[in-house]
Amino acid sequence: MIPAPVIRVLVVDDDPLVRGGLRLMLGGAPDLEIVGDVADGDEVLEAVRRLEPEVVLMDVRMTRVDGISAIRTLRSEGLTRVPAVIVLTTFRTDATVLEALRAGAAGFLLKHTPPAEIVAAIRTAASGQPTVSGDVLRQLIDHVTAGEAPARIDGPDPLSPLTDREREVALAVAEGLGNAEIAGRLFLSHGSVKAHISSALAKLGLDNRIQLAILAHESRSAGR
Repeated sequence: MIPAPVIRVLVVDDDPLVRGGLRLMLGGAPDLEIVGDVADGDEVLEAVRRLEPEVVLMDVRMTRVDGISAIRTLRSEGLTRVPAVIVLTTFRTDATVLEALRAGAAGFLLKHTPPAEIVAAIRTAASGQPTVSGDVLRQLIDHVTAGEAPARIDGPDPLSPLTDREREVALAVAEGLGNAEIAGRLFLSHGSVKAHISSALAKLGLDNRIQLAILAHESRSAGR
């Protein structure tokens, strides 16, 4: 039996206890390798270039450069391969998490998430899939938009590049539906749903379905 490829992980957190705890927590997974850890966002780019991780576990708030800024830096530097970034946060409803997802994070984890779930999330992110469940995505969007009037989007609809079917799929993603649920609602095959999502991401210049969900939610809230 061929062993699973080892996933290289970089830990970024300004708390040495958190960094040490994650090393201990993840060290027992045979398919994960903690290739390094750094204490602040301004160290991330150099560490990624040197260590070439597939996944970065990134704290949000750090002393010099926050995690969101570090994500933007990674995405603007023309790296051959940008690692998937999972944001670490204390509160699920922290609005800064939504900003991190907009910046290109693959998802987020609560710092007290059980070890087995952290390992599973890292594997999911390494495979190119987001690590935020539909329920959590809905809760996060509801929290950020609670009590606000629908935002007015000036100019063209951000979903205008999409076909009608791609728009339907994008709006379903914004509801937090999984591919199987979307397929059932729209009478599509599972493969067709995946193809529509991939096409929508490419047309809109997005990286994952979380970003697509946010954009579709904003478009729908503006009455588009």
